[in-house]
Amino acid sequence: MNRSVAFGALVAGALAVSLSLPATALAAPAETAANGSELSAKTVFLDPGHQGTGHSEDLNAQVDDGRGGTKNCQTTGMTTLDGVAEHTINWKVSQLVESSLESLGATVVTSRADDSGWGGCVDDRARAATESGADVAVSIHADSTSAGADTDKHGFHLIIPTLPIPDAAANAAQSEGGRSASTLMRDAYQRAGFTPANYAGVEEGLQERSDVAGPALTGVPLVFVEMGNGSNPDDAAVLESPEGQLQHAIALSTGIIDYLLGPDTTVTATEEDVQSDSSTDPGETASTPAITASAPAATASAPAKSGGNALSRLLSGISPYVEAVGVGGLSDLVTEDRVRSVSNVAQGLLKQLLAS
Repeated sequence: MNRSVAFGALVAGALAVSLSLPATALAAPAETAANGSELSAKTVFLDPGHQGTGHSEDLNAQVDDGRGGTKNCQTTGMTTLDGVAEHTINWKVSQLVESSLESLGATVVTSRADDSGWGGCVDDRARAATESGADVAVSIHADSTSAGADTDKHGFHLIIPTLPIPDAAANAAQSEGGRSASTLMRDAYQRAGFTPANYAGVEEGLQERSDVAGPALTGVPLVFVEMGNGSNPDDAAVLESPEGQLQHAIALSTGIIDYLLGPDTTVTATEEDVQSDSSTDPGETASTPAITASAPAATASAPAKSGGNALSRLLSGISPYVEAVGVGGLSDLVTEDRVRSVSNVAQGLLKQLLAS
């Protein structure tokens, strides 16, 4: 058994746990695999925040803020400690999310077509989301608290609008679907191992604000995600790396899937179940200690009793292995029959990442 096959078996086991199925059930792909049509009737609007530098638009032009005032058309976004632009991080993560959703049959509409040019003012993006008729819109951002390093403030959060919103359609969309989708996204982020922000008045991963125009102008449910603090060295390292971007994409995709298909709270298998159901070649175990040593921790961190839709649990089952071996260790998975039979969505994510 070579390294990629062994790793494929481990991931297959993790995915089986995520679906509350024994590893032996992987022989029946119809029972475990995402078939590529689960989201075929759904539309998702993705807004990778900010824009590239190749444009001449005036960022300070005043636009409607949705609450009777005006605000700047756009901002440049933050830059991490190592000089990576937020707009690029947002773009790369959004491309991964788009790939995963499309692999499940969803129609995905995006606010901008690339990471080089313009992407629209905040009101333009809200209008585009509304006109798309999306079942949910997700605005993807990363935060910053200082120009230099800030080791104290860290974590993700979801921005939710202060209610009521003057526009009746936006108020209905955000007070109902928007709040539900934001809460489910918060839960998905926590299941993926991310820590809620400890600053700016964030409470349990949610930050209520009246000064963010997007939610006040959008007539479909909107999730506004701040993935982490680019001023914090640890958060920044995750935001900048391909592995970290994939982990964020997994969290975002699971939250979207939970909202679109509805979460279920079936209790999944325990770590002991995994160990009794999974099998590996003893010789391979001895020759690949780094992988096998990380497997118990990875399976233990599967969302055993924390809810989530079965498809989203399947997807989040990959996350511990990203942390354990990195993107390079995942490269062979896109051609492994065992993993291919389990998950179209995982394959779509990995192919997109490896192509970038």
